[in-house]
Amino acid sequence: MKKTVFLFLLIAMQQQPNTAIGQINNPVNGAVIAGAETAIVQTAYGKVKGYIHNGIFTYKGIPYAQAARFMMPEKPASWSGIRSSLTYGPVCPTDLTTIVNDEFEFVFQHNWGYSNENCQSLNIWTSKINDGKKRPVMVWLHGGGFTAGSSVELPSYDGENIARKGDVVLVSLNHRLNILGFLDLSAYGEKYKSSANAGLLDLVAALQWVKQNIDQFGGDPDNVTIFGQSGGGAKVSSLMNAPAAKGLFQKAIVESGSYLNKFAEKSVAQQISAALLQELGLQPSQVDSLQKISYDVLNAAGKAALKKVEGVLRAAGKPIAGFGLSWGPSLDGSLLPYQPDEAAAVAISNNIPLLVGSTKNEFAPFIPGTRNIIMDKATIQLEKKYAGKTADYLSAVLKAYPATTKPSDYLDLDFTFRAGTVRQANQKAIPGAAAVYMYMFTWQSPVNEGIYKAMHCMELPFVFNNIARCEEMTGGGKEAYVLADKMSQSWINFARSGNPAAPGLPAWPAYTKENGSLMIFDNKCEVKSNHDKELLALSGN
Repeated sequence: MKKTVFLFLLIAMQQQPNTAIGQINNPVNGAVIAGAETAIVQTAYGKVKGYIHNGIFTYKGIPYAQAARFMMPEKPASWSGIRSSLTYGPVCPTDLTTIVNDEFEFVFQHNWGYSNENCQSLNIWTSKINDGKKRPVMVWLHGGGFTAGSSVELPSYDGENIARKGDVVLVSLNHRLNILGFLDLSAYGEKYKSSANAGLLDLVAALQWVKQNIDQFGGDPDNVTIFGQSGGGAKVSSLMNAPAAKGLFQKAIVESGSYLNKFAEKSVAQQISAALLQELGLQPSQVDSLQKISYDVLNAAGKAALKKVEGVLRAAGKPIAGFGLSWGPSLDGSLLPYQPDEAAAVAISNNIPLLVGSTKNEFAPFIPGTRNIIMDKATIQLEKKYAGKTADYLSAVLKAYPATTKPSDYLDLDFTFRAGTVRQANQKAIPGAAAVYMYMFTWQSPVNEGIYKAMHCMELPFVFNNIARCEEMTGGGKEAYVLADKMSQSWINFARSGNPAAPGLPAWPAYTKENGSLMIFDNKCEVKSNHDKELLALSGN
């Protein structure tokens, strides 16, 4: 009896590949299909094997480049046979997460992944492969500034639903971050000439891989949209300023990422590297030792170097943007030859349509002190900032947001990202340039008694059509699904044609400095013009 069962199982196993082949052309909805002959695609470097989930072909952890520490990315090594690409690749090493805020971890549901410096890999979702059809390609750049994050960090990043809904090819990727991606060692030898922006060069390499290979995954290499949120949006903006990236993408979307209005000067970037060597007790002639130092030691020394140089700059009266000196792009004269506001920089992406926006509340909900505040105390707080203009401020809030009722609604509006959005749109919306479209996401999450509001990242489940995957953030109610249907379709349509108009939305005019036009994404979507101009002026932006 046992022998008979064994033989039956052996025969069944031998027949599996043939079963999988048949299922490739007729994927069963709701099933996971994986096997030796399932979802095979030929790339320039070898064949990869993915899997099918709910009819969507999925590939994870495909290497798009390789690089030694601080070095220019090179093409990935080729392989023989078929490379299994079923699971996400490693993420770039970052600070360890040792403690979280319970209320906010609940809503974000982070996946920290596993780390390795050889992190240059990408993931692909597509409805068909090897069929010759040219689908729009959407390349997602993750958030986390230039120091943290990954393509697997949030459940909203999953590309299956948007690939299915829009018949687009969704690509996400990991790349070098923090000191590994942005340490300028160019003063210490020719081989380090590209180290200052190695993390951005990884992105260029990824886009070159897409250009070379995405047609095999059903995508159009000549219709690529790069989009990102927060730090990912800043990466999009950086690539729009990079001559080396010109021609590798045709459209751009910046979500809550219009904060990078100046790249670090080379002199400052080199001050940081000099301070790093001092922290580690190394002479310039010993710079190659940095290749072998453990990441933890390097990371700690890098933080100390940043703090030291920041102190020197502050003592000299030099401005320090944001939350202090941090790793990020610098003006290296090569990848980034111009500051973003220079005409030569703007001209590089003159033909790239831009969709840009922010959320109503951004980081304000992370400060819990205003949640249940009464109006009298809210007014006292506002008077500390606006003094004699407090009444004007209250009036401007009601003018911009007529539905305002809660006292906290006067205190937790975002002005930083909103002002950056306007600045970037004004810079881009010039005569003869491609169209700019602006949005604001104001939908208020009902989860946890509404404490999250329209916070940073809240729009992501709507963009990716991932309401069910992100119920802790969205609540999973009917209104969320209705808005996600409109918003994801808008992003898809923009990727397809450069125009975000979509069914269920009012007519959406292109933005100009004069009309101040933007789409409000909420339970009622509407177009407004300069709706918060007075409010921005009062806030000092």
